[in-house]
Amino acid sequence: MNAVKIGSQAVMGTGIAASRVGSLTLKVHKFREGSFTTELFSAYQRSEQALLLSLMEMVVQGVSTRKISEITETLCGTSFSRSTVSELCKNLDPVVEGFRNRPLEAHYPLVIVDAIYMKVRENHAVRSKGLLIAIGVNEQGYREVIGYNVAQGESEVSWNEFFEQLKARGLKNVDHVTSDNHSGLVKAIRKSFSRATWQRCQTHFSRNMLDKTPKQHQPAMKRALTDMYNAPSLQEAMRRKGRILTQFDQTAPKATALLDESFADITAVFSLPEAYRKRLRTSNAIERINEELRRRERVIRIFPNEDSLIRLMGAVLIEQHEKWESGKKYFDMATYYQNRAI
Repeated sequence: MNAVKIGSQAVMGTGIAASRVGSLTLKVHKFREGSFTTELFSAYQRSEQALLLSLMEMVVQGVSTRKISEITETLCGTSFSRSTVSELCKNLDPVVEGFRNRPLEAHYPLVIVDAIYMKVRENHAVRSKGLLIAIGVNEQGYREVIGYNVAQGESEVSWNEFFEQLKARGLKNVDHVTSDNHSGLVKAIRKSFSRATWQRCQTHFSRNMLDKTPKQHQPAMKRALTDMYNAPSLQEAMRRKGRILTQFDQTAPKATALLDESFADITAVFSLPEAYRKRLRTSNAIERINEELRRRERVIRIFPNEDSLIRLMGAVLIEQHEKWESGKKYFDMATYYQNRAI
């Protein structure tokens, strides 16, 4: 059993703790005297350590709830001070910062970017901050989390700063970028990666199209868009686009105007070999990461400070990055590089 290292006058208690595998009943040593150290904390994965630290910071800063206090005291077996939190952060922060600022020595021809918003306490107020995330596919075909940054929002300036940080760490010769159609983001992509092809996320585009389509025609529009996305060639996609324009021009004119205007951006992926199109035509790869980030964020709800956000989300991203490194290849890149050489 993992247990807290105790000082004098130790007692045994029980409690329920939440973990990635569900609720666990723990028998935890508690102590009335002695310093705080814990083997249980050091045995956790980094993301669990960061989550616990965030909860501890909330208690220390006076924004605790009964649930938070129960969880932290069950896991740690004692109360804690600012100095305790600070000391534990020293063990985790260098790992997160080292990952966040590591040199990007590989070639990442394929990049997907997205943002997720989270609430942070700042200057006695709660503010919404954007977590900008970039993943890349390296020349061996493995995905990597190549960077993340916290910003006030998704302005062109924020994205430019993020992309410049990536380039300063070694990102270069990007061929293809997939993202949603946020105006600041698109402008930054075109400025920072001027030679890259930009693919507008088809999932986000479909939502935009359905929003402009009367409800009774949305199922048919959704089927028609899926059929167009799955076309075997750009020429066939153009033919299917024409069919959509004819079918919905009278019933959904705003949607057909959007399709006609955006067709080149949502079909940019046809410049890639067919085997690479399905996974690079949307930003779903990051959306799945966002689901895991959101799962951890729901426990915190409001981060006590920006450092806590960087620490916890960074730890989760490190774990995802390591899973990808030891998992299956995302792509066989041989065909990709052969196609580029033609």
